Amino acid sequence: MHAAIAGAHGQVARFLTRALAERGDRVTGLVRNPDHVADVTADGARAVLADLESATADEVAEQLRGVDAVVFAAGAGPGSGAARKDSVDRAAAVLLADAAQRAGVRDYLLVSSFGVDAVRDGAVPEGVDEVFVAYLRAKLAAEEELLARASAPDGLRVTVLRPGGLTDDAPTGRVRLERSVERGSVPRADVAAVCAALLERPAPPGGRVLELVGGEDAVPDAVARAVEAGRAGSGGATD
Repeated sequence: MHAAIAGAHGQVARFLTRALAERGDRVTGLVRNPDHVADVTADGARAVLADLESATADEVAEQLRGVDAVVFAAGAGPGSGAARKDSVDRAAAVLLADAAQRAGVRDYLLVSSFGVDAVRDGAVPEGVDEVFVAYLRAKLAAEEELLARASAPDGLRVTVLRPGGLTDDAPTGRVRLERSVERGSVPRADVAAVCAALLERPAPPGGRVLELVGGEDAVPDAVARAVEAGRAGSGGATD
């Protein structure tokens, strides 16, 4: 497999790059900061400078020729305001979808966020600051746009992964991965392991949405069970 990862210098993305490289996959890592190229290269990826806030879809598509799957693991990051939550967590994710489709890439894995349903239909959850609400709204909008494309004939095969609270704990290799789970946390390295396994399991028509927290199931078993559950249901994002 040849995967392209947007936001390749992020913590989950770096774990994912290493995991894919170790199993013999090719990785193209998209980064916007030249200072990050050396790290991404050391992780085992071909580093490409691409600022998804300013690049065009055609420019990004040129870097995706021959790629089998794209992963959006970028984010505006802590300290950024509401405007950048939208320009990165929504608009850049959509731009990557545009580029993927122009390059003939079918599979798209979006690393989203637990809790996006709390802002659906304009809701404002209690006790959440306005910037985080903007972040959740941006993630939800990206999900909705991508899943709409997944429902189109010959559209993208979209997997949306919503991890719980991310920790720097050592990986356990054990998770809970289902359409809906109770709030919890999960080590970043385990998120990456789940992403690597999901990339081997293309999403069904209509896409799929999975939530992820720490649990008791070994990652391969959790992924196999979640994929099979999706097939047993409607096969789409709303089962």
